[in-house]
Amino acid sequence: MAARVRASAMAIGVAIGVGAPAYASSSADELVRQARSHEAAHEEDVAARRYTEALTIDPLHADAWMGLGDLRVKLGEAPEAERVYSAAIERIPSLWVARSRRAHVRWGLGRHADAEQDLEAYADAKGEAAAYRELAGWFGDDGRVPAQLATWRHLLSMATHTGDAPAAKEAERMVRALVVLADGADPAASPTDTDETRRGLARMAARAR
Repeated sequence: MAARVRASAMAIGVAIGVGAPAYASSSADELVRQARSHEAAHEEDVAARRYTEALTIDPLHADAWMGLGDLRVKLGEAPEAERVYSAAIERIPSLWVARSRRAHVRWGLGRHADAEQDLEAYADAKGEAAAYRELAGWFGDDGRVPAQLATWRHLLSMATHTGDAPAAKEAERMVRALVVLADGADPAASPTDTDETRRGLARMAARAR
C-alpha cells in the first residue's frame, strides 16, 4: 500500500495549473464523496485512489488534500501523512488546518521543534486560544519554560481583550507560576521562592495542561 501511496503522491506533485474549471471541481467533489464512502466502508485502498484522482483533476481541492492526509493518519502512516499535508500547504498556503494536522503528525514523530513552529503559525493565523493552550503544553513538555510563559502571557492578553474572566484568571495563575519557574531566563522574573515552592508551581503548571 505504501508504494501505491507514494506513487499517488508523485502523480499529485506533477499536476500543473493554478486552478480548475467548474466542471473539474464538480468531478473532484464527486470523487471526494466516493472516497469518503469507501473510507466509511473500510476500503482504504479505494478511498486513497479516489482522493488522489480528485487531486489530479483539481490540485487545489482542500477536502481532497485533507481527506487523503487524514486517511494516512488513521492508517498509522505518519510520514506519508506529513508529505500529504506538506504538499497541501505548498499548493494552498491558506489551508491552515493542514498546518495544524502536520504539527500533530510531526509531534508524534518526535520532531518537536518543527511541530511547535507549525502549531504556532496556525494559532497566530487563526487566533485560536485552544491552539495556544496546546502549544503552551508542548513547550512545557519540552522544558521550554520561557516560551511557555510567553504563550500564557499571550493567552492572558487574549482573555483580557475578550472579557473572558475565567480564562483570564487561569492565565494569570499560570503566568505567576511560570515566572518563578523561568527563573533568570525571564527578564520579568525576580524569584525569591524556595525550591519546594518552585516544585509545587511546576506541578500546578503540569496539571493545567
